[in-house]
Amino acid sequence: MSTKANQALTTGVTLNNGVHMPWLGLGVYKSKEGQEVIGAVQTALQLGYRSIDTAAVYRNEEGVGQGLRQSGVPREEIFVTTKVWNADQGYESTLQAFEASRKRLGLETIDLYLVHWAVSATYRETWKALVHLYKEGHVRAIGVSNFQISHLEHVIEDTGIVPAVNQVEYHPELSQKELLTYTREHGIQLEAWSPLMQGRLNQPELAQLAAKYGKSAAQIVLRWDIQHGVVTIPKSVTEHRIRENADIFDFELSAEDMALVDALNINKRIGPDPDHVTF
Repeated sequence: MSTKANQALTTGVTLNNGVHMPWLGLGVYKSKEGQEVIGAVQTALQLGYRSIDTAAVYRNEEGVGQGLRQSGVPREEIFVTTKVWNADQGYESTLQAFEASRKRLGLETIDLYLVHWAVSATYRETWKALVHLYKEGHVRAIGVSNFQISHLEHVIEDTGIVPAVNQVEYHPELSQKELLTYTREHGIQLEAWSPLMQGRLNQPELAQLAAKYGKSAAQIVLRWDIQHGVVTIPKSVTEHRIRENADIFDFELSAEDMALVDALNINKRIGPDPDHVTF
């Protein structure tokens, strides 16, 4: 990976509270606790990544913390995201869950803390707890994950605090145009989880674009994310994939080719429907 690509990994968006967040990060969902996740985090940081996304329910926060420390990259250069799990939601229990995550990560401050899902009975109180953590200076930015427009409206109405980020399932087959428009209009940064559709990238249109640009189908999709103004966090534990996923800053999709990828949308979810959270 070139020095230019390395430098591009530090580029990002300014969130609605002035905090800088990189466009591309490493997701660690299903990365095994221990050497697997430690190695993935170290590799990504040494290749120039500066954003790592984990969650309490991934059960690998300790390994992420070790990877951060062993990478040799100064803490202030790294953007770390974690999330409060559904079973821990509610005001007091969220505060306790945050302390547990902070301890496992070995960090004094979390860069971005998210409500993982909009659990109907508790998400509004959970958001109030995040607002408290933010005001106390324990978190640099707060946001949500898997929130629909109605959920966003509720937490904004309750607190007057607009989430900095909404991390959702977002990929060519689920491009969530209405949600993307809403978040843009309200200063909420959309972030894509499962951007590569868990590797299901066999659409002929993606193969056609990959050949045209001399890139992989995965690189085409990640570039499409960024050109839509969506932060993206592909998951991998192998060095060549981590390296490949980052090599997306030396080309640009034409408007015509962006529209070609847009046309793949069929509103197909890989994960659960956020309006019906039962876990």
